[in-house]
Amino acid sequence: MKYLNTTLSSSNSIAPFIARLTLAFVIFPHGAQKLFGWWGGFGFNGTMQFFTENMGIPYILALVVILVESVGAVLLALGLLSRLNALLIGVTMFVAMIMVTASNGFFMNWFGNQAGEGIEYHLLTIGLSLLILVSGGGKWSLDRLLVSQNVLEIERQSETA
Repeated sequence: MKYLNTTLSSSNSIAPFIARLTLAFVIFPHGAQKLFGWWGGFGFNGTMQFFTENMGIPYILALVVILVESVGAVLLALGLLSRLNALLIGVTMFVAMIMVTASNGFFMNWFGNQAGEGIEYHLLTIGLSLLILVSGGGKWSLDRLLVSQNVLEIERQSETA
């Protein structure tokens, strides 16, 4: 119980709330492309085929990426398991940065004169992930609500003992 409270605990600050929503709303469309095929994405089957056959990513890791960027982003927006989802998103973005974009330099490909996108987007998402890892989900997160309910329950149990 104490470990769960520590994992879910969060500051009441607005900064992690802003970081959490920003990260969730930036990552979710990428996950929706991969999972549902929205916004010109391949959808689940196409993404799995591309990841496993073209990129050589093991099936389970490809599945994890799709779930992290879709379901994980929704959970992050709600502030549920914020630290875990931020960690998974941060790791996903770090791996994508190393595997896909690092060879293209720093800058995004605004003018189409590079081979692909640079690493700046990934660095921003990793930075937001780290802020959430340190601070938790912040104000208005389900994590904070769950911790406050656990604290009340623990206090009631100690009063009756």
